Amino acid sequence: MKFVDEVTIEVTAGKGGNGCLSFRREKNVARGGPDGGDGGDGGNVFLIASCKINTMVDYRYQRIFSAQSGESGQGRNRTGPSGADLKLIVPVGTTITDADTGEFLGDLAKDGQQMMVARGGFHGLGNTRFKSSRNQAPRKTTLGSDGESRVLTMELRILADVGLLGLPNSGKSTFVRAVSAARPKVADYPFTTLIPNLGVVSVESLRNFVVADIPGLISGASKGAGLGLRFLRHLMRNRVLLHIIDISEGSEDDPAIAAAVAINELSLFSSTLSKRSRWIVLNKIDLVSEEQLILRREKIVKALNWEGLIYEICALSNEGTAKLCQNLMSFLEEQEKMESNFPEIAEEERLEQVRMQRESRIYIDSLDCNESLINSSKDSLTNMLSDTLRKDYS
Repeated sequence: MKFVDEVTIEVTAGKGGNGCLSFRREKNVARGGPDGGDGGDGGNVFLIASCKINTMVDYRYQRIFSAQSGESGQGRNRTGPSGADLKLIVPVGTTITDADTGEFLGDLAKDGQQMMVARGGFHGLGNTRFKSSRNQAPRKTTLGSDGESRVLTMELRILADVGLLGLPNSGKSTFVRAVSAARPKVADYPFTTLIPNLGVVSVESLRNFVVADIPGLISGASKGAGLGLRFLRHLMRNRVLLHIIDISEGSEDDPAIAAAVAINELSLFSSTLSKRSRWIVLNKIDLVSEEQLILRREKIVKALNWEGLIYEICALSNEGTAKLCQNLMSFLEEQEKMESNFPEIAEEERLEQVRMQRESRIYIDSLDCNESLINSSKDSLTNMLSDTLRKDYS
């Protein structure tokens, strides 16, 4: 199935039914009076998160959705049926933004969680509603109101505790294969990972966490090189980022330069995301001597001005991975405990998610704008050349 993690759709709630203008007409009943019923309410539009799907490919082809409108009222004080609600199923981890205003509407982070994104119109009133002692035969009714209409941008952010960051061929997919039962594609050429992959790491019974592997970054990714930065949104929910660095002597890139490139591209995407908890993991230590390992480690620390944690592993042979996973599990449990005991920490995490959402949206919109300008310039140049050639031949 094709992996789609961002779509734009238009949703329209149902219109309310109109009120009815009717009078009672029965044999032997003089002046029966008004009996026009109210219309039905319009249907609402809901988004419902489900763990049974993991892509929004269904919304790539159909982008306009409308809830059912309410029906008009009828005589004999009969109320029109209300319109059925429209329920759209989206993957767990979907964030919703109003495409017209940029307003962040919500985050569906739990299975079964739902959110109303468009409210149905209110029903119209029948003439019975306007009966009074002074007006016993009212001919007044009201129309049902229109339902809300919105253009929504929906983004999927994979729910994972640990995210892997690094250049292509640094060993991220090999690490996922080593510590979990997931089997992402591994090969000796760049960009074998084209979509995010998830793996569940079981440290011991009832103690596990989820790790996310995203496509690698290269220099210039912020300008669209490689697979660009769009997949970085899947790192926003991670509690900790593992920066995987190829430390081997056969690496095409200098490890210190490679580490700086990844951090720079991450900062361009979201400055808040670049400040999240991050651990450095030096991979492929089996392919470098002890002396070279020490020298390259010191060079990386100096280049990044690094004061955090550094681990040395060989993902292919599982060397050092057990200790790393144990420490990750302890860190995640401590984070969860802190947020449970201190509400202000949980609130700060929520605000941080909102900041990252805003920064990433601004950045991606700027990329789209630049692409449009480039395409427009190409079209203008093509037209100019065509006109020049046409004049030359004429």
